[in-house]
Amino acid sequence: MENIGYYNGKTGLIEEMTIPMGDRSVYFGDGVYDATYSVNHIIFAIEDHLDRFYNSCRLLEIPAPMEREELKKTLYDCVKQVDDPDQFVYWQCTRGTGIRNHIFPEGKSNLLIYCLPCPMKDLSQRYKLISMEDTRFYHCNVKTLNLIPSVLASQRAKEAGCQETVFHRGDLVTECAHSNVSIIKDGKFITHQLDNLVLPGITRKHLIEICKEKGIPVEERDYTMDDLRAADEIIVSSSGALCMPACELDGKPVGGKAPEIIKILQDAYLERLHKETAVK
Repeated sequence: MENIGYYNGKTGLIEEMTIPMGDRSVYFGDGVYDATYSVNHIIFAIEDHLDRFYNSCRLLEIPAPMEREELKKTLYDCVKQVDDPDQFVYWQCTRGTGIRNHIFPEGKSNLLIYCLPCPMKDLSQRYKLISMEDTRFYHCNVKTLNLIPSVLASQRAKEAGCQETVFHRGDLVTECAHSNVSIIKDGKFITHQLDNLVLPGITRKHLIEICKEKGIPVEERDYTMDDLRAADEIIVSSSGALCMPACELDGKPVGGKAPEIIKILQDAYLERLHKETAVK
């Protein structure tokens, strides 16, 4: 198939699939999601993503749509039906279906999956960034469908000719509209600590592991917009962006002072990805 959409056991081309009006995602964005790449029809970092997905379900008190191994099998069943071996794999769980009511409905949760061809990012690029006040709520550690502030921030970035928006609460940097953001300063990898203000990014997790393997010191802590501007490198990381350095923030040049560390991180990350997704 060219692509595949899945909804509660039914499959078809994405553009032909529909969901009920009563799905809680329609009225409330009442659900969670996760996403990653498939390379050679092998889903990268699947266990990490399932860990985060089930934790998001738990934090929002949404019953998981199926047991972990069954979901993993269902994801692979979808991936294998798409002809292109390199895909973006997305899945979400919503609280269920019912007439609009803020109170939790009775019944099962809904599972939606889609897979479509997606080439890997060109890591030779450098991102241009803008910054905005972080007006999101205090559950940013949950990968929820409630993404309106991120949607607006992404639109502002596009209008400015940029690839991402950096959020800050006051002077403290949190993350980006749909990525984590970290910095390199004086040979150290510095990233916001995991709390309810940032998503526990899978790529962020892997980059921290790589830093420790390569002897690069890691600091998980608050840092400011001034720290961001003065960083030797700014790194935007996500399952889609992987490990992208930045060259501009709010129209002014940034980074570019530690390209050797960027290369170490990118090469090691790609090595992990290709090793895990190599055809046995």
